[in-house]
Amino acid sequence: MIRDVVQTTFDLVSRESVTPKDKGCQVYMDAILEPLGFNNESMIFEDTTNMWSRKGTDKPVFCFAGHTDVVPTGPAERWKYPPFEPTIADGFIYGRGTADMKGSLAAMLCATERFVKDYPNHKGSIAYLITSDEEGPFINGTTRVIDTLEARNEKIDYCIVGEPSSTVNTGDVIKNGRRGSLTGDLIVKGIQGHVAYPHLVKNPIHAVAPVLAELASTTWDQGNAFFPPTSFQVSNIHAGTGAGNVVPGAVEVCFNFRFSTEVTDQQLIDKVVAVLAKHDIDYDIAWTFNGQPFITERGTLVDAVVESIKEVTGIDTELSTAGGTSDGRFIAPTGAQVIELGPENATIHKVDERVNIENIKSLENIYYATLVRVLA
Repeated sequence: MIRDVVQTTFDLVSRESVTPKDKGCQVYMDAILEPLGFNNESMIFEDTTNMWSRKGTDKPVFCFAGHTDVVPTGPAERWKYPPFEPTIADGFIYGRGTADMKGSLAAMLCATERFVKDYPNHKGSIAYLITSDEEGPFINGTTRVIDTLEARNEKIDYCIVGEPSSTVNTGDVIKNGRRGSLTGDLIVKGIQGHVAYPHLVKNPIHAVAPVLAELASTTWDQGNAFFPPTSFQVSNIHAGTGAGNVVPGAVEVCFNFRFSTEVTDQQLIDKVVAVLAKHDIDYDIAWTFNGQPFITERGTLVDAVVESIKEVTGIDTELSTAGGTSDGRFIAPTGAQVIELGPENATIHKVDERVNIENIKSLENIYYATLVRVLA
């Protein structure tokens, strides 16, 4: 009997796995993979449940990567249907995680089952790297599994991350890279006092304003064939004592770089520090490095996915590096070819998250066709 991708999506979505909880999703996946010949290994780090499952010992290693955790639902009463009771309506499956990314996990499982039954003597190995920490602080998830695999010299050659990459129809966009991400938390110090006595205060808001203006107007690079120019964005500014007649003693600014392969995180840090020094202000700054940019150029994996999308849907896919970060940033530095391919992303993280049923079925067929091209 061939496993049904819609029912498999239902089984996963009905588990209330709000990050970092897994709520038995990985046990469910283990039960599907083990009869197919997979060796399932659970890696629990702190509050995060991870799964490394592999069938075969030969190379190349073709890996499906993803996450079982979902973001909180927000007010459940605002949903058309209970968010953890998957419901079919108007050709969609409604429920938290349908698009991000339990629909992808279901498609991976169904495609893998079909492939193993159709090609029992396939070459190489098939693996799954699954975490419950992608939507959270990403400290104890994929990055620690990769560290474990690297320590024992277990390498992934090709990896499909099931993030919802598509816009309208499955496969109209795939991500063959991502920009790097660097966050700065800046505190500029001043001297608090009454606004009527400016000679007795040092206004940190005034001090930081020209700094931010210079940083916002800086051209960091020109980008390249794969990436747009590096972007600097201020995401939060906080100051004040609650009174309109008081100059605050400090202002807090949070900003973020999304950067291309034309610059490094250290070069960005050095430039920011140089601007701060130029304006001679008193400050503290903390940096959070969220991931390096990566790119997978045309080759075995990208070609296989592009051809499979064309075969299944008739679409000439768009290769893109737009959007936020994903766990692909932890896998690509090991030398793996990495792409992201999943269903439409229009409702991810929203109330009434949903996925088109036909898109999920197409995704299963694309995954299957890709396995055939790479491992059959």
